[in-house]
Amino acid sequence: MDAPRAPPVRIRHGFLDCNVASEPLEATTRPDTLLNLAMIKTIIGIALAATVAAMPALAQSERWPVRPVKLVVPFAPGGTTDLIARAMADRLSRELGQPVIVDNKAGASGAIGSDFVAKALPDGYTIGMATVTTHAVNPAVFPKLAYNVLRDLTPVTQLVSVPNVLTISPRLGISTMAEFLSKVKEQSGKFTYGSPGPGSEANLMGELFNQSAGARLLHVPYRGSGPALQDAMAGQIDAVFDNLPSSLPFIQTDKLRALAVAAPRRIAQLPAVPTFEEVGLKPVNDSSWFGLVAPTKTPPDIVNKLQAASAKVLATPEMVATMEKFAGVGVGSKPEVFKALLERELQKFKALADAGNIRLE
Repeated sequence: MDAPRAPPVRIRHGFLDCNVASEPLEATTRPDTLLNLAMIKTIIGIALAATVAAMPALAQSERWPVRPVKLVVPFAPGGTTDLIARAMADRLSRELGQPVIVDNKAGASGAIGSDFVAKALPDGYTIGMATVTTHAVNPAVFPKLAYNVLRDLTPVTQLVSVPNVLTISPRLGISTMAEFLSKVKEQSGKFTYGSPGPGSEANLMGELFNQSAGARLLHVPYRGSGPALQDAMAGQIDAVFDNLPSSLPFIQTDKLRALAVAAPRRIAQLPAVPTFEEVGLKPVNDSSWFGLVAPTKTPPDIVNKLQAASAKVLATPEMVATMEKFAGVGVGSKPEVFKALLERELQKFKALADAGNIRLE
């Protein structure tokens, strides 16, 4: 009489669920069964290896951050991107329990810093500031941009929305937009305006201004708003198109004169300054936005933690008060909402660049 067979052993691992005989294979199985069992063992081995390989990454995501996080600002210190980044970094450091260190990598209208973030390890320890310039204007006007904003960078959150502004040097002796337009039209090509760089949002604002006003301001590009503002105050250039936060302190101390703001309505900080729409220049009347991005393939857990921490910081009374000083509005949107904004803005500026045949090398 044959000896009783041992019951099969049930193996469960992830998506695998199978019976494997417990007695020696050579004594109880046919060759075709041996082959099937060998295949099952191979599949189990692969699944175990994949699980083991994924464990360090999963563990890192769960513990993130365990060391300082670098926040890349793709413009020079002193501009709005830098101001917002430093305000966020200080408070994010407290929220995350690790230092968030601002690293300015200026040049090429923000493309150098953005490319650095795109090529960084997707481990959550290098993140970057995203702006209208880096994520909508640059891809629209630079056909050979080294990074693809939708493929190489993961949207984390929109941080804030702020107005834009046109300021002039008080040395011009001009007080209103009407006076400025009259002078610019009388002496076409004589007056200059500064921007953070060629192809920047401010550069396109200047071109929209020229088209809408039927005037011709000459463009002087810089490596950020800070240097442009300094030269405007020194009288080296006549005007600057800029985000309001970086210009506002100089407007309030009469070092620069604001002629118009790009906002849905007049702002409380400058109630006497009209919007571009009020002075007949509606195409120039778009506000600006700033957000956070990470290298593509950054683990979703890290992206979600960073978004949640940012939203929490933006909701604090301290941060709300900071943003209100600049007429900014905190947002803290989810990654998918920010992604949709990036896609809309990119299409808008591509259409604008195509209509104006604006291309830069």
